[in-house]
Amino acid sequence: MEIAPGIVIDEKVRFGKPVIKGTRVPVDLILGKLAGGMTYEEVMVEYDLTKDDILAALRYASKHLADEEVRAVG
Repeated sequence: MEIAPGIVIDEKVRFGKPVIKGTRVPVDLILGKLAGGMTYEEVMVEYDLTKDDILAALRYASKHLADEEVRAVG
């Protein structure tokens, strides 16, 4: 099931984690690689992705964080 443009979930693929459509590459893996210093190009080569795939992962993460509610405790 497509949950965002270019992002799908399937309980039989990566335990239902959001992945890039048509792959088994999880969104969180892409984010982690970019946060760790890999370039778009390195991620694209390593995981056989397109720039649009990476941008889809970033858009999905951005939307998810924008909708997140954080409450201070204490």
